[in-house]
Amino acid sequence: MTRLEQGSVIDGFVIGPRVHSGAMAELYRVTYDGGRPDPGFPMIMKVPRMGGGEGAENLVGFEVEHQMLQVIEGRHLPRFVAAGDMGRLPFLVMEYIPGRTLQDILDEAAAAKRRPAAEDIARWGRAIAVAAHSLHRQEAVHLDLKPANVILKPDGDCVLVDFGLSWHAHYPDLLAAEMRPAIGSPAWMAPEQVVGVRGDPRSDVFAIGVMLYELATGELPFGAPATTGGLRQRLWMVPAAPRALNPAVPPWLQEVILHCLEATAAQRPPSAAHLAFDLGHPDQVVVGPRGLRTARTKFSAHLKRWFKAAGMEYQPSPLPSTRVGEVPIVMAAVPHRDTTDATLYALRQAASRSLGIRPGARLACVTVVGSGAAQEDEAAMHRFHSELLRQWVRGLDLEDRQVSFHVLQSDDPAGALLAYAHANHVSLIVMGAATHGLALQRWIPTVPARVAAEAPCSVLLVKDAPPLALLSPVEA
Repeated sequence: MTRLEQGSVIDGFVIGPRVHSGAMAELYRVTYDGGRPDPGFPMIMKVPRMGGGEGAENLVGFEVEHQMLQVIEGRHLPRFVAAGDMGRLPFLVMEYIPGRTLQDILDEAAAAKRRPAAEDIARWGRAIAVAAHSLHRQEAVHLDLKPANVILKPDGDCVLVDFGLSWHAHYPDLLAAEMRPAIGSPAWMAPEQVVGVRGDPRSDVFAIGVMLYELATGELPFGAPATTGGLRQRLWMVPAAPRALNPAVPPWLQEVILHCLEATAAQRPPSAAHLAFDLGHPDQVVVGPRGLRTARTKFSAHLKRWFKAAGMEYQPSPLPSTRVGEVPIVMAAVPHRDTTDATLYALRQAASRSLGIRPGARLACVTVVGSGAAQEDEAAMHRFHSELLRQWVRGLDLEDRQVSFHVLQSDDPAGALLAYAHANHVSLIVMGAATHGLALQRWIPTVPARVAAEAPCSVLLVKDAPPLALLSPVEA
């Protein structure tokens, strides 16, 4: 391709310095020509490589990214500005995102010969999962998540870039129609992508697991295969336990990482929101044999998995939003005072109905206590209220669903509940319609109404329903 000259003008954009030259495209900083004010954010122009020997996938990927950037939006995605004519010079102009890529962080860790702390890995991973969830809710799947395509902003937020291999439920899949069956970057590609199934949001969860694995160990769980046979190994191979490569990895983090890397999509976290929840609440992660393992998997176990994978059929996924909707995070706001047995019973029944028959649904039990307790009593207070939540949930048939317990300390109960729902991408809040265990009577009428008015999700306000009131009266 012909390199663009700095200072030249193309379709009203002044070409600035080149900031990146990749295998498929080059990136240039640009501004508007003719004194037009910039759109309120810095801009970058992406020009696909089109010289001799370049594959057709560059132009197909350009068309896909152009299509995607026009229909997806949000703070986790670059804003679209303009596109060039395919017949003359194809280009895309979009928002320039300042920050470091995850690849920069990996390179720095490798140079320092030191792995990042588990807390940092969890924070970065959670930011990526939140960004992926935002994309999935818009009926899109990235399908090429890797460290170079993840930008971590100074404020801790994450932006995903490079949508040339992505999939959207409402538009033709140009890549599947024109390209090879396995589409993606080999090191981060999910098993279902290897066999040609696109559109499952859990493929992005797998890719996040690969990035978490590399952050924790400095290695890729399945290497960087260059052949179809090498790619297919992830259909049956169990990666080495991160703790075998880096003993500093805590069991809870290994549990989360290996959960993401399961060969079958149904065995991974059911959505990116669930993954973000686990990374944001490590104390609530249930650690099993997967998280405690330090030895490598035996050859006999790999052989069994190989036979199983040989006959496995991958089915197309339902719409991403449908998949996300099938595995909600249900938050039960459980009062701890100024309440009655009838209220607690009604909440329990409503929570059970809200979980329904969806096996991937998660229940988060939350209570809010005032901040007046003495500092030295905080640990005991949290243990006490956590035990109250555990007693409340014993009346529920959870059917092996994930459940967690959270004690929030705040003098603003409604604000605390709203902040929790926002931060954890809660799908439904179940709470009492009359009270929420508040220390001050003046709060009682306002908390449910405020939560219902300001919540980022649906809210189910439950009235008292004591068990005896449900029985028909006995006629004399």
